[in-house]
Amino acid sequence: MLFNSDIFLQFFAAFLLLYWLVRQQLAARNLLIVGASYFFYGWWDWRFLSLLLASSLVDYGVGRALAGTTVPRRRKLWLALSLTSSLTILGFFKYYGFFVESLTVALGHLGVSFHPRTLAVVLPVGISFYTFQTMSYVIDVYRGELPATRNLITFLAYVAFFPQLVAGPIERGKHLLPQFERTLRITVPMLQEGVWLILWGLAKKVALADNLAPLVDMVYGGPAHSAPVVVLGTVAFALQIYGDFSGYSDIARGVARVLGFDLLVNFNLPYLATHPRAFWQRWHISLSTWLRDYLYISLGGNRRGPTRTCGNLLLTMLLGGLWHGAAWNFVLWGAWHAGGLIIQHALGSRFKSQGSRFTVGLSWAATLLFVLYGWLLFRARSFAQIADLTVALAQWSVPPWLAGYAINLLAFGTPLVLTDIWQHRTGNPLAALSLPWWGRALLQAALVLAILLYWEKPQAPFIYFQF
Repeated sequence: MLFNSDIFLQFFAAFLLLYWLVRQQLAARNLLIVGASYFFYGWWDWRFLSLLLASSLVDYGVGRALAGTTVPRRRKLWLALSLTSSLTILGFFKYYGFFVESLTVALGHLGVSFHPRTLAVVLPVGISFYTFQTMSYVIDVYRGELPATRNLITFLAYVAFFPQLVAGPIERGKHLLPQFERTLRITVPMLQEGVWLILWGLAKKVALADNLAPLVDMVYGGPAHSAPVVVLGTVAFALQIYGDFSGYSDIARGVARVLGFDLLVNFNLPYLATHPRAFWQRWHISLSTWLRDYLYISLGGNRRGPTRTCGNLLLTMLLGGLWHGAAWNFVLWGAWHAGGLIIQHALGSRFKSQGSRFTVGLSWAATLLFVLYGWLLFRARSFAQIADLTVALAQWSVPPWLAGYAINLLAFGTPLVLTDIWQHRTGNPLAALSLPWWGRALLQAALVLAILLYWEKPQAPFIYFQF
């Protein structure tokens, strides 16, 4: 079920009516959330509800088992059971075909004929998100940073909470679980924030991302073009994926806010970053902090010398790239960002977010170019296409049809860029809510008009649904 669909509007209106009636009854409220969330997820494919439920039950049970023993060996066994279960499910549904195909190709280069049995494995929507969410819960319980949840319905609601179920943010038990364990007071400022986030998120999705998709698909769906075409298509993709994914996160946070819940902020003006580390502190924050806390630090972080630190950064970003999809271009994208982080670590204090305007501007421009080429690696369909597009960057010719696409990019991208600059200069990610009432009304009316204008376009799934 897509946020940008009529069926979701009908679903949410019906849910909101029932929710309002039981919002002060903790058990009934959480049971309603579980039922609605499973309906929301099952609308896509009801068969995978059993997978969601099984994953939740295993980690709920492991959490209770960890709470019931202090014996280190038993605790490690329970943790291993949970991680093995989660990674097996994720590995089979997401990476089975990728690894089999890669092994077949590798053996073929060695002259070995390999004909494995192939399976038509369908990737369940959001599996990477809810799997990482339950894994973080178990690890936190194992570390003693979070008490195990006793109430099964509460835990099911935490895992399946429909606003962020299929594309994040990847919530932590320490942040979200306590909200299911108490009644929540819904205030007027919370409703105002929620409505703004929903409208802004929908506008970024249907008016920005979906209108830039044709240009991106044309550049990355055919033969390589000249540098201006590749650059324009890559900039369009950078805005498309930002509008699409941050738009989903905004809608998720807005829907949750209307219900009285507070979800993690997942984006913080990432294209204003002035070095690679700052980009990952601003982009997909719930994933980058997950990788930092549960993988990078567990590997030793930067505590075991520069060589080990570089190795930890490389492994973390390679796995972070692979998290995004079962394809080698995602691994290459992870390696590209690992290289940037390693260089930054080696240069140390030379990377600064402060200094003269010229220095900061130069750092910002270099970081943006670094990120943009990373998006080329991310969006390309193969190594061959990456090579073709990279070679095309050295070729200069401007086709006559390019001007129309450039105008389209400016028309749809400028409002997003200006809003980000406004939020940056005010230091307020909700700067729109600081306007006088009439200013907020005019701005929200403009967003509603833009949403209605492009609502009837063919509904495109959010990009991160595939991850």
